Amino acid sequence: MAGKTRVLITGGAGYLGSTLTPALLEAGYAVTVVDNFMFKQAPLAHVCAHPDFDVARGDARDEAVLKPLVAKADAVIPLAALVGAPLCNADKPGAESINREAVVTLMKMLSPAQRVLMPVTNSGYGVGEKGKECTEDSPLRPISLYGRTKVEAEEAVLARGNAISFRLATVFGMSPRMRIDLLVNDFVHRAVTDRAVVLFEPHFKRNYIHVRDVANAFLHGLSKFDSMKNRPYNVGLSDANISKWELCERIRKHVPGFVFIEAPIGEDPDKRDYIVSNARIEATGFKPKFSLDDGIVELMKGFRMIRNSVYGNV
Repeated sequence: MAGKTRVLITGGAGYLGSTLTPALLEAGYAVTVVDNFMFKQAPLAHVCAHPDFDVARGDARDEAVLKPLVAKADAVIPLAALVGAPLCNADKPGAESINREAVVTLMKMLSPAQRVLMPVTNSGYGVGEKGKECTEDSPLRPISLYGRTKVEAEEAVLARGNAISFRLATVFGMSPRMRIDLLVNDFVHRAVTDRAVVLFEPHFKRNYIHVRDVANAFLHGLSKFDSMKNRPYNVGLSDANISKWELCERIRKHVPGFVFIEAPIGEDPDKRDYIVSNARIEATGFKPKFSLDDGIVELMKGFRMIRNSVYGNV
């Protein structure tokens, strides 16, 4: 491990981390993951044999767990978070303490030389102006507790310095710690299993990015850290600023029997509606490798394996 860049990932066994960790190991980094394994899965089983991988079971808010791990790290990626508006609303104290307070605490533990690469969400833009792209200089107006805690965590990270923030679009694609609740993943799952979905506010637009391209963005940030540091970067597919209705039309090309209708009543609890410019990160040489259609095809294969039927007999 001598001479290798040592990366500490909090929450490294989650949806992003279980894709990012093997990608970092493959690229020659030494990786330590700390995670509480709250979802009772073993998504990093396939990298345990790697000599440059280590794992600690613990809470990202626990300073006693973090201190010895932080001391050995060259770079830190704080992935530990309650992710998404519904989960944050279900555990508001947890959202505040994990998404923001744990990050603030972590920043205080770091030496000035240690690098930070922080994922946040572009849902911080809230509701954008019609027809106008949100850039990294657009005002942040988060409308969910999730969005607000991530915006505040980003503030703490960038104020500390020697850091990069990635404002991620809605992530999609298969991952060892799978999430079916993310929008593209959810809609493809419904298309494959139910052949139908009812849409709330189908005209609301947002941006999307493949989970492997998120991992690639972190690798890109580590390799170009000095020229990219101390700024936020939107990370998304520039050809995928689309509405929920348009997303369903894309899915229907792959699942011909898929039916989608607008709900006559009700509303989407996650009200974000914006289009995003990814020009800043693209100007540094970053190019996503996986299209929305690539992700849909991949998810269709995945959902032949995954059945979300804990309480069913079939």
